[in-house]
Amino acid sequence: MQKNMGALDRLIRFIVGAVLAILVIFSAVTGTAAVVLGLIAIVLLLTSIIAFCPLYVPLKISTLKKKPPEK
Repeated sequence: MQKNMGALDRLIRFIVGAVLAILVIFSAVTGTAAVVLGLIAIVLLLTSIIAFCPLYVPLKISTLKKKPPEK
């Protein structure tokens, strides 16, 4: 599994995932919405931690900065 997420992408996913998790944990959202938002939070947090998004693979997307070629 090759990394395909840049630092800004990871930071945004982590912040959004953390906010969603906090909303679910403190019961600001309940019922089916809490389950759905909880799952989304888990996915966002995991993908930000491992720096890999499976959805990016078939779409051929990478937010990593390209390294300049070595001389």
